[in-house]
Amino acid sequence: MNSGYNPRLVGISRVLRKNMTKEERRLWYDFLKTLPVTVNRQKVFGNYVADFYCASAKTVIELGGSQHYREKNAAADKERDAFFAALGITVLRYGNNEVNKNFDVVCQDIYNKIMPKDKQI
Repeated sequence: MNSGYNPRLVGISRVLRKNMTKEERRLWYDFLKTLPVTVNRQKVFGNYVADFYCASAKTVIELGGSQHYREKNAAADKERDAFFAALGITVLRYGNNEVNKNFDVVCQDIYNKIMPKDKQI
C-alpha cells in the first residue's frame, strides 16, 4: 500500500537512507533492524518520505528535532499525519531528544505498538 507513489522522491529517499541522522541510525541499528517484523527506512508515500514504516502494523515512525515544535512545522506535521490517517496508517512521533535521553522507553513504546500481541514477549 503506497498511495500516490512519487518516483521523484525515490532518489531523495535513497539519499536520506545513506545520510540518516544520528538518532535515526541508533534507532535503526540498535532496535528496529533487530525486530522480527519488517520495518522499512525512508519509505515514500505520496509527497512524503516517512522515516520508518512497518507495513504489518500500518505504522509510520517519525523522528524529529526541535524544528517540529515551531508553529509552521507543527502545522505541516498535522497535515502529514492527516495524509497517513486517510491511508489507515498510524504515526508514532518521537523527538531526537527522547531517543537520546530515553532510548529504552522509546523502543518499548514502539515495540508495544507495532508488534502483534501474540508475538510480544
